Amino acid sequence: MTHPRVQVAARLIGTWSGDGDGETPRPFHFADSWEFVDAGKPFLWFVERTTRDGAPAHTESGYLRFVDDDGGLEVVAALPTGQVEIGTGLACQDGDDLVVTTDAEVHNTSTAKQVSRIVRRFRVTGDVLTYEMDMAWSGGPYERHLSSTLRRTGVSG
Repeated sequence: MTHPRVQVAARLIGTWSGDGDGETPRPFHFADSWEFVDAGKPFLWFVERTTRDGAPAHTESGYLRFVDDDGGLEVVAALPTGQVEIGTGLACQDGDDLVVTTDAEVHNTSTAKQVSRIVRRFRVTGDVLTYEMDMAWSGGPYERHLSSTLRRTGVSG
């Protein structure tokens, strides 16, 4: 059973697959998949997996922790590229759409590219999930890094 605090974002629960484009440092295309799992607690566990030209590319895993009854949340995510993001966000309705936004500081290992901030936006419209990720890294400006459009392929939890 979905925890009452997670209800605002329940439409995010499931598996999603589609295609995306990266915009920095140079343009690239990738296949994207996300899974959001409901554990019956006040959080959703997520994992993202990407491929490029059929080969594994990037993956990450984390939690959206719902901290109040109004859609307030925290994000905690680990990336195998040496970053951990910790931040806050909000899940809310925008007309018929669900919008989830997070804004996080990033902590880096000593050998990782230095990322300072990651902002993510998820929008669920029916069975379509659009995803955007902006970031500031390696001393560069804060800018769009990824965007993808995915379709629901299953339900998790």
